[in-house]
Amino acid sequence: MPAWTRALELDANRQVSGGSEEALADAIRRGADLRIETAFRYNEHIDVTSDNSELVQEVCQFRVTVLLEGRWTAAFMTLRQPTTNFRETVPGRPSMSFFMYNQNGQQAIARPHLDGAQPTGTVGPGPLIDHSEMSRYHQHDSWDVGTHAPSSNFIYDFELYRYWVCDQWRQVLAHDADGTVTDGSLQDLTAAFGSGCELKIALRGLCVDLSDDPGNAVQHEVFVHVDYGYNFTGSGHFQGLTLPVVRVRPAVPLRYVSKGWDFGWLLPRTDGRVMCWLCNPYTMKFHREELHLGLRWFANDKT
Repeated sequence: MPAWTRALELDANRQVSGGSEEALADAIRRGADLRIETAFRYNEHIDVTSDNSELVQEVCQFRVTVLLEGRWTAAFMTLRQPTTNFRETVPGRPSMSFFMYNQNGQQAIARPHLDGAQPTGTVGPGPLIDHSEMSRYHQHDSWDVGTHAPSSNFIYDFELYRYWVCDQWRQVLAHDADGTVTDGSLQDLTAAFGSGCELKIALRGLCVDLSDDPGNAVQHEVFVHVDYGYNFTGSGHFQGLTLPVVRVRPAVPLRYVSKGWDFGWLLPRTDGRVMCWLCNPYTMKFHREELHLGLRWFANDKT
């Protein structure tokens, strides 16, 4: 069974109450999986008209993690839709809920709309939503209201924040953007693949092109599961298809800004090529890009 340990805990004031930020960053660097536990009062967070004040515990899986400057952790939910309001109705338009959390409890959400409706707003900063009935919700900004790609950055004062990691991955191959091996070997990767191991990849500099100044972009690695692998036994290379990835302009802390994010799927190869099938959230149209990145490949034989 996977062994989950608490790397970091914050209290309701987002002060460290257990573990450490360094322990969390070290685990993410090693490829660890991440789940974040929070807790809230039902009538403070879900239905402010209710007299139900029971404490609700929530644990969410963050399938994409990011390590910035080698020290700062952020993470994304990439498979969630806004259906969990507990009252049997779906709020608003159908969309994805790309929630993002930082290690300090700062949160954000981007909601690419999936219904094809005509945009009613414009790209840029927008008005804050009135959350006066939710005293624990503190919205920092609002972007692109009425477009296909609204987003905002905020803090909800949960009762606690626990960052749980499953730190049992091992690095089997690392190589530069041209495929030059710097650690491990292709044989180690293909042996793990051939024995049924789960795979994950770290992509160095995946979001550089989203920066205002790509030459001075914040250093970062993005970690994501490789769910489909292909070993080319004749030509001697390996490639895999990842789970969906949200890319955000690199910064500390990580946050959504207008025209500063997109999402899609990646096909990384052991020669450093990364074939990207990316969606522009403002047009909801896909396009292909080819990047050349330094990559680290991880295997997990304990799942």
